[in-house]
Formats: sequence, C-alpha cells, structure tokens
Amino acid sequence: MARESGPSMVPDTEWGAWMSYAWVYIMASAPYGTLYIGVTNDLVRRAWEHRSDALPGFTRRYGVKSLVYFEGHDDINAAIQREKRLKKWQRDWKIELIERGNPHWNDLYESLLK
Repeated sequence: MARESGPSMVPDTEWGAWMSYAWVYIMASAPYGTLYIGVTNDLVRRAWEHRSDALPGFTRRYGVKSLVYFEGHDDINAAIQREKRLKKWQRDWKIELIERGNPHWNDLYESLLK
C-alpha cells in the first residue's frame, strides 16, 4: 500500500475556525507504544475523554493518553476516509508520520488549549 501525504498537522487558521474542522488524530501510550487512531469533530473534547478515562474501551484499557498527531479536514467524509487509510498503514509508516511533525512524541493536548 502506498503512503500518501495528508493535510498539514496544524491548520493555518485562527482558533474560531478550528471548530469547523473534522480531525484525524493519533494517541499513544508512550513513545513507540500502543497507538490509537480516531476521527472527531471536536478534538479538544475527544482528547480530554481519552486522557481522563471518561469512556470505557481501548484507550482506557491500554493507557493511551497522549495526543501525538492530528490533522484537520474541511469535510468529515474526507476525515473518515483518511482515518480508515491510516488504520491500514504499517506501524512503521504511522511512526514516521508522527515523527515528521512531532519527533519527540510530545503530548500536543496542551497546545490545543492555548
């Protein structure tokens, strides 16, 4: 499967425009740890849900709490298709995608709140 380049990791917009995006994101338990790929229309809320164990499921079970990658899309259907493609990628491709924009695997959640 060939990798494709996706939208930029951080959109070049003011905060108010962020709410109109659909988001594809990757959460991690630790650098090179368990990864979770998801899609949402509210990245701040969804990342908080993962971080706080607000919902049962995979991320709570495996301690996946750090937001390590995200990209914005203008259309929810495009975001869903991108999420499905990323889930089929080989693990090393996912790691390369994360490290292209976040080489130290920093938790990006706090940057969303600024």
